[in-house]
Amino acid sequence: MRSPSESASWTWNLDDVEPPGLESALTVVARMSQVLREHGLLVPPFALEWDWFVYGSGGIGVTTRLSLRSPLADPELPAHVLAARPVGFPDASVGSILVVGSGTWIDAAGEKHREHRLVELTVAPDAPGIWAELAVFHDIWGPFDFRGLPHPDVEQRNAPRLAAALQSLDALLGVSAEPGDTTYFGSAEGHGIKAPEAIDGHGPDLTDLL
Repeated sequence: MRSPSESASWTWNLDDVEPPGLESALTVVARMSQVLREHGLLVPPFALEWDWFVYGSGGIGVTTRLSLRSPLADPELPAHVLAARPVGFPDASVGSILVVGSGTWIDAAGEKHREHRLVELTVAPDAPGIWAELAVFHDIWGPFDFRGLPHPDVEQRNAPRLAAALQSLDALLGVSAEPGDTTYFGSAEGHGIKAPEAIDGHGPDLTDLL
């Protein structure tokens, strides 16, 4: 099951290691996506989604989606992104960029499944500094499913992959990830999901908001 808000997220503040700006952000996206691809968590084909805003005025209410026909590392990609600027807002700038793709999760029997938006990778070019975030929304990463039922085989087949990817991203970026805010569906702890309090061997039933 997929939750409407993240069950855990991790943020990297890249101010001290990467310059702000669209080209820098897309370079970071390409490097991070390669790591996630190696762990089977985010694989092509990719699309990018972002909002537009005007400095001093805020968002303009326009979202752009660009389906990619070339690699994320394509040096022409920044120009393609800027070419999508709404004609009525010549001063609009690119907001945070979401990488949309699919990933693989493994069930209790060891079968692999492709899942759209298994993870979500977001990079902000200038907010005012540059940062990146990885968020997860499914119940496969923790000790219980969203009904509160334990599923140790599912957790064991998936959580270590996520932890390894996060550790690799820390090494790649030269910055340790900071856990995101707690939501109704969970929170991050270290390189994994914080285990909720168990009662009689069961976790909380979160299906009322699914």
